[in-house]
Parts: sequence; structure tokens; C-alpha cells
Amino acid sequence: MQRLDEAQRPLDVAMVVIAALSWGTIGVAVGWLYRLTETNSLSIGFLRLLLSAPVLLITARLLAGQQAFRIQPRHRWTLGLIGGAFAGYQVAYFAAIPYLGVAAAVLINICSAPIFTALLARAFLGERLRPATWLAIGGAVVGAGLLVGGAPQVESTVDLLIGTALALTAGFSYSLVVLGARLIAADYHPVVPVALSFTLGAILLLPAALSTGLVVDYPVQGWLVLIYLSIVPTAIAYALYVRGMRSVRATTAATITLLEPLGSALLAILLLGERFTATGIVGAILLIASIAIIARK
Repeated sequence: MQRLDEAQRPLDVAMVVIAALSWGTIGVAVGWLYRLTETNSLSIGFLRLLLSAPVLLITARLLAGQQAFRIQPRHRWTLGLIGGAFAGYQVAYFAAIPYLGVAAAVLINICSAPIFTALLARAFLGERLRPATWLAIGGAVVGAGLLVGGAPQVESTVDLLIGTALALTAGFSYSLVVLGARLIAADYHPVVPVALSFTLGAILLLPAALSTGLVVDYPVQGWLVLIYLSIVPTAIAYALYVRGMRSVRATTAATITLLEPLGSALLAILLLGERFTATGIVGAILLIASIAIIARK
């Protein structure tokens, strides 16, 4: 276990930073995929999980050794919850992008997850929330409202409501992933639940993807984007993050991972031409500041 007085190694900090920045490219990559071809969130989510699973399973085996997949019977339902929640997260996240745009969908999704996690941990794990955390949750809710209201690419109120609901569903689903992983964290290498959740998620999404019309007819650029999603911000990013956490403190890592929504929003503005009104910018700043407080607490 890491001691509080142990120095944080610069290389480990750099690994966590690279992981967070690579996660921030997921939304932009999916937004670009929608522009390249006619597809849907189920197809994108399933193919990302399907292509990622073998790489993650191999990564888990290399990092965790022979004990990697010896799952205790009492943890099977928890792993099932993690896999199902991650599958739902993928689909809801990718489905929100056409309605809200990448920047707003990513910020609402990623920044709502810590709020849901804090509330669920309070309800089910008995974790106490400090007054500053409650204040930050309120600030995040206000910021999210200003953010979605200031996204000019939203064409109608219906799109706004549907996109926001999908992004919040993604955030809630990911909070279930976090809580489930927390319950079994002491018994497995950190990459093992990730690898198993991606694998199980792919299995769970297959029937739904087939029934709604699995899209596999992508141009070369589309397949390159899918392969990128499956390897760089998935297997490589998680491996770097786990390695970096050898000396990086939890509060430092939580703050660094805020680079994910910031980077994603900036990339959406620079590469996809998305814009916010002044109200949206204020909402984004308030939302990220609130999540920074929650992350550090």
C-alpha cells in the first residue's frame, strides 16, 4: 500500500496524464465516426467492446499473472453488474452525441458520474458526504443546466431533453461500474474487472446490436477510428493508468482525470467546429470546478 509520505514519481504522473488525455479523445472519435458513415450507437459500442476485449484480456493476463481470471463465486454477480452497466454506458454515451454534440455530451456524461457515485456511495455504502461536497453537487447541477442550454448545435427542445437524458444515463451507468469495481477492488488486479466488463459487455450487446441492424460497412477511415478506440484509449490507457497509480496519490489522480472532459471539449471545438454560447461556457466552468471539488473530497 502506498504510504502518504511516498514521493510521486514524475513518470507515473505522466502515465496518468496520458491516460486521461487519451480518454478525452473517445467522444471526438465517435463524433467523427458519425460524420464518416451512417451508423448507430449500438453498433459502435458493440464493435469497440468486441475489438477491445482480446487486447484487454491479454493485458490483464500479462499484468496480473496466472491468478488473473480466478474469480471468486461471490463476486460473479458483481462482475455481471459491472459488465451490464458498462455496456449500457457505452450505448447511452455514444447515442447522446448526435443530440447534444460531442462537447456537451461528454461533459454531462463524465461530470455526472462522480455525482451519482457520491450519492450512491452515501446510500448503499454508508459513506458520509461533507458540506463542501453537497455544495459542489448543487453547483454541478446548475452548471450542467447552463451547459446544455448554451449548446447552440442542439436543434430542438426534444433533442435537448433526449440527449441530456442519454448523457445522464451514461453517467449513472458508469457510477455503477465504479461502485461495483470498488466492492471487489481489494481482491483483483485493477485491469481484471476492466477486461472482464468489456468482454461481458460485448456478449450482452450482441443480441441488441444484431436485432437493430449491426453496421459493419465502414470505410477504411471508419475502421481505423474503431481500432483506435479499441486500443489507444482502452487497453493502452488503462495499462498506463494502473502503472501510474503505483505512486500517484488518489487525490492527484482524481484531479488529473479532469483533463478528460476538458480535453474532449477542446478537441470538439477545434476539430469538429462545435461552439458554446457565453452561458454554456459559464456552465462548463462551473461544472468542472464542482467536479474538481468532489474529486478531491
